[in-house]
Amino acid sequence: MDYRDMGRKIRSQRKAQGLTQERLAELLDISASFLGHIERGTRVASLDTLARLCNALHISPAYLMESALCAPDLDLPEDLTEKQKDKLNEMIALYCKQMRE
Repeated sequence: MDYRDMGRKIRSQRKAQGLTQERLAELLDISASFLGHIERGTRVASLDTLARLCNALHISPAYLMESALCAPDLDLPEDLTEKQKDKLNEMIALYCKQMRE
């Protein structure tokens, strides 16, 4: 997971919506310092905080995690057949293409 990329997206969305770190942190019930760490990718938000953050900024978790979901070296379960892996890779590629459009 690229937490720096995720943090850059959070910071970009926050600024685009005219929110300060202090105001967004207040909405999320976390400290501005912790939000700063999340935006720099030096700390990881809990799932609860991530959900509140996505709701506050009106963004999807998939948007934040796109770099991990669309990674070319995505580890697939070993018990899949080659045909299943190929199909899953096709679906992931289609999803990633749609995310970029």
